[in-house]
Amino acid sequence: MAPFIDDALLDDPEELARKDSQATLRALATAGAQAREALVLAHEAGVERLTSDDRPRSVLVAALGGSALVADVLELLAEPSSPVPVHIRRNVPLPGWVGPLDLVIAVSLSGRAPGPLAVAHEAARRGASLFTVGAADSPLAEVTARARGIHVPVGRGRTNSRTSLWSLLVPVLVGADMMGLLDCSAETIGEVADRLDERAEVFRPTSETFMNPAKLLAVQLAETVPVVLGDGPMGGVAASRASSMLARTARIPANFGELPDAASQIVACFDGPYTAIGGRRPGTYDDSRIRLADIDTSSWEPHHFAEPEGDLAERQNGPRGAADPFADPYLDGPGTPPLGLLMLRDAPAEQPSLESDQREALTDAVLETARKAGVKVVHSQPQPGAAIVRLADHVATVDFMSTYLALGLGLDPSVSTHVAELRDRTR
Repeated sequence: MAPFIDDALLDDPEELARKDSQATLRALATAGAQAREALVLAHEAGVERLTSDDRPRSVLVAALGGSALVADVLELLAEPSSPVPVHIRRNVPLPGWVGPLDLVIAVSLSGRAPGPLAVAHEAARRGASLFTVGAADSPLAEVTARARGIHVPVGRGRTNSRTSLWSLLVPVLVGADMMGLLDCSAETIGEVADRLDERAEVFRPTSETFMNPAKLLAVQLAETVPVVLGDGPMGGVAASRASSMLARTARIPANFGELPDAASQIVACFDGPYTAIGGRRPGTYDDSRIRLADIDTSSWEPHHFAEPEGDLAERQNGPRGAADPFADPYLDGPGTPPLGLLMLRDAPAEQPSLESDQREALTDAVLETARKAGVKVVHSQPQPGAAIVRLADHVATVDFMSTYLALGLGLDPSVSTHVAELRDRTR
């Protein structure tokens, strides 16, 4: 049986605030301020000590949970031009080659996450350089101080790594820029902060659903089995974030992938039990399903929109994958929710190339295949800008979408009884 999302609740700011006990929406709206504050804190901590004149042999990044995206973003941005390799490690043991010539970056909001803390301990024991980001008064900060490394504290009031991403990510990007691993100047961080502020304004709780792309995406995906696909490396990182936020915040499992590698993996799902090909009777359509989620917003200026779901003939005769209006829920059981595809597309290339044209062609082919299989297709596309600015656009979208989805389903986005129970059992 498909979950039910309360459309009316999403347009009630007071009710949203009441259900959002830890003010998750407000915390997400501070992302731009986090980026600016983190830039200042990084320089105050002495990040300038990381210079290209004393570049390490290699860089290893340890981050997990809500902080995991930090490592993924650094690897993504450094890969094209970094003069040294960048590796990701979630926990010990450290690779045997890590030693005094290498730099280890450990990120943990609380400064107590076992994985990054253990990595920092082991790196310090081997004499590797340490660069850490986390709470000021924490075991991670102490390890770094003893190793004479650099520790960048996070700002006050940062209690959830999912809503404090930019407090953790910006210092790492600034440090990588200092070492010449990537290009991410203070001006670029300012552009990131401005884009995050713009998205927060568009996604604000007082904006009605039909004008709020994040709310609309939540409504469109709520009653589906979602999969998330990025149309390239940057979209793949954003898709990973979307999958994590859907699971941890909205409690909805979502497979994810990146084109071109995951094309077959995702498209294979179109043959499964959640589409028309998987056994639904074609040629029928339930008019009661035409609601807010079916509004065509392709002409709106906000850059997120739903894909049209078929022509007039399909509206009259029924798209494949639609529910059978003659099915008896008492005799036949609840209907199976349809597959939903969230495509995270990159902004159009400023200078089209063979690679960008091939990427666009493959993305269009996947979307067309999905529509013909009866998959509910929605997608999001950022405004132009530097790679990290476009990624910030995607991250803001999926973060707000997942939070609105949780609230619309009647869930508190920051409180999970089962996660709390698991913590109690593993102490």
